Amino acid sequence: MFSNFDFQAIIHALPYLFEQGMVFTLTLTVLSAMGGIVLGTLLALARVGGGRVLATVATGYVNLMRTLPLVLVIFWFYFLVPYVGQWLLHEPRPIKVGGFSSALLTFIMFEAAYFSEIMRGGIQSVARGQNAAGLALGMTGGQTMRYIILPQVLRTMLPVLLTQTIVLFQDTSLVYVLSLTDFLGAASKIAQRDGRLVEMYCFAALVYFAICFLASQAVRHLQSRVAIIR
Repeated sequence: MFSNFDFQAIIHALPYLFEQGMVFTLTLTVLSAMGGIVLGTLLALARVGGGRVLATVATGYVNLMRTLPLVLVIFWFYFLVPYVGQWLLHEPRPIKVGGFSSALLTFIMFEAAYFSEIMRGGIQSVARGQNAAGLALGMTGGQTMRYIILPQVLRTMLPVLLTQTIVLFQDTSLVYVLSLTDFLGAASKIAQRDGRLVEMYCFAALVYFAICFLASQAVRHLQSRVAIIR
């Protein structure tokens, strides 16, 4: 199988793989992580101190997303969002939603459930006395959460948030089912076009391993620094 391994096929494919595929993958990962953390933080706040109704809705949403396969959610949003947009905007036809926009919305909504659990655990780990201290200083509950509790949560939970982002980076390869040209999708297209499946898939696996391994080591180093700070 490896006797005819062609390194030149990989070299010739590098510009397309990285300029097209990897840029798409990294863009989707970064935007999804940012949106997921923001939405996840709001869900965590709703579950911790948003009242019974809001907490129930947020809990139901988190549990729903965490029990569904990601690939199912990708198809779900891809096919349903145009009709939901049609209903919300009262358009005569389903609105056009591009593949990237659909994938971005999917990952934000899906990953928010996992980021929410991380943020909720971080909020609950902060000593309750700090909230009381903020209130004693004349701060409102919102100000105490914004200026005292959340900065501590973001600092202490940053390694876990980054670890989840690494998982998100790996999961973005599932957009291949929508025929989007992420890194894996680009490798697959070249593999099928040139008949170099072994070369392309081996190289893709190596790149994913290298990026995730180096990122995991960086997170581990950051975690040790955060532990020292605490």
